[in-house]
Amino acid sequence: MKYMLLMYADESVVPNFTPEEHQKAAQAWYAFGKEAEAAGVLVSNNRLLPVTEATTVRVRNGKTLVTDGPFAETHEQLGGYYLLDCQDLDGVIRWAAKVPLAVYGSIEVRPLNQWSQS
Repeated sequence: MKYMLLMYADESVVPNFTPEEHQKAAQAWYAFGKEAEAAGVLVSNNRLLPVTEATTVRVRNGKTLVTDGPFAETHEQLGGYYLLDCQDLDGVIRWAAKVPLAVYGSIEVRPLNQWSQS
């Protein structure tokens, strides 16, 4: 089953890393990606640009409303995702706990709706 791991954190935390912390974090991210790839569970992943680059679109009463920024003001912002293919929820939770961001942010695990192509 495919699961989306949505990674949330306070965007102001990462820019305050020291050079040593950035190096350590980069190594942790690289190691996680390689481990997930080697295990055959990694389908795709990507990092999002900061919320300052976001645009929100709504349609109300037939009119398209476009606003700059994310749809909600929160302490944590969606910063990226991993799409994993795991046997079950327990397995994907073990992977989510390994995501480096989990130590200072949160990982939302969402199963994908598997539409049949009949």
